[in-house]
Amino acid sequence: MMKQFDYIIVGAGSAGCVLANRLTEDENVSVLLLETGGSDKSIFIQMPTALSIPMNTNKYAWQFETDPEPYLDNRRMHCPRGKVLGGSSSINGMVYVRGHAEDFNEWEEQGAKDWDYSHCLPYFKKAETWAFGGDEYRGSEGPLGVNNGNEMKNPLYKAFVDAGQEAGYDFTHDYNGARQEGFGPMHMTVKNGRRWSTANAYLRPAMKRPNLTVVTHAVVEKVLLEAKKAEGVQYSRKGMSHQVKANKEVILSAGSVGSPHILQLSGIGNPEVLSKAGIKTKHELPGVGENLQDHLEFYFQFKCKQPITLNSKLDWFNKGLIGARWLLTKKGLGATNHFESCGFIRSKAGIKAPDLQYHFLPAAMRYDGRTAFDGHGFQVHIGHNKPKSRGHVHVKSSNPMAKPEILFNYLQHEDDIQGFRDCVRLTREIINQPAFDDFRDGEIQPGEHVQTDEQIDAFVRANVESAYHPSCTCKMGEDDKAVVDSETKVRGIQGLRVVDSSIFPTIPNGNLNAPTIMVAERAADLIKGKGTMPASNAAVKYAMDWQEKQRPNA
Repeated sequence: MMKQFDYIIVGAGSAGCVLANRLTEDENVSVLLLETGGSDKSIFIQMPTALSIPMNTNKYAWQFETDPEPYLDNRRMHCPRGKVLGGSSSINGMVYVRGHAEDFNEWEEQGAKDWDYSHCLPYFKKAETWAFGGDEYRGSEGPLGVNNGNEMKNPLYKAFVDAGQEAGYDFTHDYNGARQEGFGPMHMTVKNGRRWSTANAYLRPAMKRPNLTVVTHAVVEKVLLEAKKAEGVQYSRKGMSHQVKANKEVILSAGSVGSPHILQLSGIGNPEVLSKAGIKTKHELPGVGENLQDHLEFYFQFKCKQPITLNSKLDWFNKGLIGARWLLTKKGLGATNHFESCGFIRSKAGIKAPDLQYHFLPAAMRYDGRTAFDGHGFQVHIGHNKPKSRGHVHVKSSNPMAKPEILFNYLQHEDDIQGFRDCVRLTREIINQPAFDDFRDGEIQPGEHVQTDEQIDAFVRANVESAYHPSCTCKMGEDDKAVVDSETKVRGIQGLRVVDSSIFPTIPNGNLNAPTIMVAERAADLIKGKGTMPASNAAVKYAMDWQEKQRPNA
């Protein structure tokens, strides 16, 4: 006899863990959580400074690769996604950025009713415990621990914030509060020195409840449909096929690659895409897998005059010392992601909200943890965060283990190209402020010879990297390409929802973990049918002269 649960959640990632916790708060509800990966208890996941390891390990991440990107010199881009309890929150950089209020107002303008900032803010607050206490913007009783890491003890962090102000921008003491725009300390999902993934924050407490069943190493093959209703799912585990029934709903939380792929494997999507993969169309929904968006970034690197950078800590001996201290005390350089100062600015006048983001790092290195050169250096990661280019995720085979076709069409749109020209010129202006005079010792990358539009464009095409924020492939809205409605229900199918970053209509100005958790918190209330939290009336601060000036203090 087929096993039955009230809810089946596919994917124990940033959204799935939240849903598993919130739905099982009702002891009368039974929940099955399916995850393809396994345990997240590895030291390399739990120790914040080791973030580059799980992201580049097959055991913990789907190592997806794009098709050749036509506007990036036909490079194939790395696109890792979490394959472990906690999903991408167990392999990411732990940076906590909600996005700007205008990002969520934009969602509502795109047809996501009641997903504007005033309706989203209460759920950001519900999710978190901010290390410095709650207020009208920040939460103090949520599962997700958020803090400032080691609180910018390295002088280079402060130099970056000071340089931003010297260049004419504002200081923002809390970019997740009333004002995102400006320079200040960066926040991270770290608690008591450990990565505070959704597995740690939400799932582990919920696993103590008898009404939650978690099955790992489960490959979901398809949603079981009866006419236009989701009846359950089929998955394989250890070579055996299983079918389970959902008495109430199936909820896909497999991420912006996994969720559209599972829909397509189930016969839900664009008939042309499905036909090419040898899959019979059961429900035509042309937007499935379309509207793919991501953030790109590159490293602006400089040599440092003083031996104060992390470059001296990247050898195996020092890494061992850092790891040993972390194991014993959960403190020191092992307890931070090292992105402890940041900036959010507008690329030009006439833009109401920031569209460029900085992560500052007191080292010159790569995401895989290798040094960039011999000696001391520092870098700032910079990206244009409101891209207009759009791509897709398309199923290629009826075999669930066959990876889908991923194409972002990065830099397809001229505005995105111009955005990166602005990145280069504005960053140079900031780093060349007096605050860096005692530290700055020559530009490593892009190199001072890169000056003209053509030179900048060529450098960006050859060196830009994904910030690992794929999103928007099952967008929420009411138009013909919308996949889910404003209650996260798949359009035209009963008993089926999608809840993860794939339902974002547009990508926010910031890292995606925080808004994904927020979406899941709000969706949990929608699923329960209990009504959502009252909208907030907290004010948002903008640059008063944003229509005339790019720098608030210029």
